[in-house]
Amino acid sequence: MCNAGMLLLQATANTKKVRREAPNNKVGRLAMASASCLSLLVLVAMASAASAQLSPTFYQASCPSALFIIQTAVQAAVNNEPRMGASLVRLHFHDCFVDGCDGSVLLADTGSFVGEQGAAPNAGSIRGMNVIDNIKTQVEAACTQTVSCADILAVAARDSVVALGGPTWPVLLGRRDSTTASKTNAENDLPPPTFDLQNLTTSFANKQLSMTDMVALSGAHTLGQSQCRFFRNRINNEANINTAFATALKANCPQSGGDSSLAPLDTVTPNAFDNAYYSNLISQKGLLHSDQVLFNGGGADNTVLSFASSAATFNSAFTTAMVKMGNIAPKTGTQGQIRLVCSKVNS
Repeated sequence: MCNAGMLLLQATANTKKVRREAPNNKVGRLAMASASCLSLLVLVAMASAASAQLSPTFYQASCPSALFIIQTAVQAAVNNEPRMGASLVRLHFHDCFVDGCDGSVLLADTGSFVGEQGAAPNAGSIRGMNVIDNIKTQVEAACTQTVSCADILAVAARDSVVALGGPTWPVLLGRRDSTTASKTNAENDLPPPTFDLQNLTTSFANKQLSMTDMVALSGAHTLGQSQCRFFRNRINNEANINTAFATALKANCPQSGGDSSLAPLDTVTPNAFDNAYYSNLISQKGLLHSDQVLFNGGGADNTVLSFASSAATFNSAFTTAMVKMGNIAPKTGTQGQIRLVCSKVNS
């Protein structure tokens, strides 16, 4: 096995099953293996450079069963409800975009602060905290106060994508948990579904993420569902939408009422991680305004076309962007704490 494969094996703790189509001839298989090794080496090197204090093997000695516990619990949750995979990816994204990947999104309000869960982008829509709490309980039983909630969330997002047929990536570990959270910061930092391309580009650039990263991360909308209140205006008032698509959506999302009615973000393969999301955009079947603006005659069009035409290109860009996003302002060393319960600060 190549060195990259060994590194990735450590990073994923044997949790993945990646589907690949290999050429029938021996030369083709060797070429694909070499390319895969090179890609994994680049990803691991980039991830390591991004945050020198974090490591994919951070818990190898202190809690060797942690990654297996997380993967097993995520697989069970996704098997029970495929939508949960999307919810866990979204939870990680909403965590990282507000004051860094520090588990702050998991904190319930206290007398000292009003947290992120009540912020407009989260209220009534974020899910998966119960899955993270269940994982935390199991991990605490194996290794008390060792594995952070922030790390559990980062690994759970990766394992959710893999469980639904998507690619894997090396998750750097060693984050610590925040001791506070801010509703105001969540409302300022999380991009709403009403953003146009320029707003989205600026929002992601503020987190050191490029337009390519932004378009790739938006591809997580190949999974999951959205509530009517987030797309009602689009299906009733926007011109760049497939007429039949809009008409079908209006049946469960009327002009008034039905705010929590759900529609899949990807109507083609809603429970599979693939690149169909981008083909939907080309057909003007983006569910959210912030989806369709990625393909509307602007600077992201060529990237959408590229991802729509090649699942491999999308997967590579997505994993690269997830590594970068997962390394936004982590707390390390003596910063923060390792929470005993993810929803509250240690007493």
